[in-house]
Amino acid sequence: MTWRNSKFNADHISSMKSRTILLHLLLLPVVVIVIGCNPLTPAVQDPSRKEPAVGTPGNQRPPHQDIALNDLVEGHKAIGYVPYYRSSIPDGSTVTHINYAFAELYVRDGKYQGFKVQGKESRFVSIAGLKTVHPDLKILLSFTHGVSNSDNVQGGGFSAMASSEEDRKLFAEDCLAFLQKWGIDGIDIDWEFPGLSWSGAACDPKVDTDNYVLMMKQLRETLGEDYLLTYAGYCKDKQTVSGGYKYIDIEAVDPYVDWVNIMTYDMDAAPHPQSAINSPSAYVDCSRAVDAYLKAGVSPEKIVLGVPFYGRHAWSGDGAAISYRSIIELPYPPYKIDNWDSQGSVPYVTYNGTYYCSYENPKSIAAKGEWIKTKGIKGMMFWEYDEDDAYGTLRRSLWNAVMQ
Repeated sequence: MTWRNSKFNADHISSMKSRTILLHLLLLPVVVIVIGCNPLTPAVQDPSRKEPAVGTPGNQRPPHQDIALNDLVEGHKAIGYVPYYRSSIPDGSTVTHINYAFAELYVRDGKYQGFKVQGKESRFVSIAGLKTVHPDLKILLSFTHGVSNSDNVQGGGFSAMASSEEDRKLFAEDCLAFLQKWGIDGIDIDWEFPGLSWSGAACDPKVDTDNYVLMMKQLRETLGEDYLLTYAGYCKDKQTVSGGYKYIDIEAVDPYVDWVNIMTYDMDAAPHPQSAINSPSAYVDCSRAVDAYLKAGVSPEKIVLGVPFYGRHAWSGDGAAISYRSIIELPYPPYKIDNWDSQGSVPYVTYNGTYYCSYENPKSIAAKGEWIKTKGIKGMMFWEYDEDDAYGTLRRSLWNAVMQ
């Protein structure tokens, strides 16, 4: 049932949450809708897509090395998104926080009706249960603007709910009741983005950006200081568009949140790196993204740097993105992995000598760890847990990059 009593049954519409996911890599790129900091279109997630056929002769998998974990440093954060459509149970010793992805809003005729976790509730319950094994682990419920549940349809989403004071209060009350029932620690808002219509979500540039702030204000008032409130942030501040704004007003929302998870990935596609620290030729990079938040008055302690556990080739198609676990299995030839972009401090893959995609490895994550130290930033997050390899190479590297 929805978290505002079960008042309706929706017709089936299948529309997956916008964020990059495990897509299979083909030799010839085709095109998908994509998210993050791409100025044009968002990524459509399709959990039904399969990994490429990899592991053929000439495999370049790096030799496995056990990565011992550094001691926890108080106040430092290693945050992982864990999606509803996976089945693995995360290792709670490699993260300080889990953002469970996702819950979706139920809106009919412009009125908020409640929300549900996406997929099977049993999946959420198993993740929430990690707190019994790891009592210091914090778990947040992350909300998407998308719709995937078969009993739901796009009925206005965040844009409609946030436009009504009454509905904002109802939503905040439902969030509080959910946190209390399941004994988890907070809410993460992943509305991508106010003033934009991605994945069929409604938008209203005239008011969305302002209403986003009002929604976060209401959430903070209702949740109080005992629960965490965070959001997934774009790599830019709000931008003027015809008739209003798009994206989030960083300065206005900052007083109400504990921190922002900046999606410093999908900031460009081949032949440019998607998550470089510095890359003047890319649409945007980590340095420029973080500077946007610092200039808006966000303290470094409230900034969490996003890290992709996948490679970005194109903005759409079955070959648009590939998980780290598949990248390290790519056959050589025609693929060559672990090329190094010294300016951006990221590795990349080539296909028959041509730039194919950038990605992250232990070396690049360590470089990001050193870089955030110079900025006073104490947290990193990743999308998403199951795109790592079987040894947890990237998440263990991220932990150590943060815990120093």
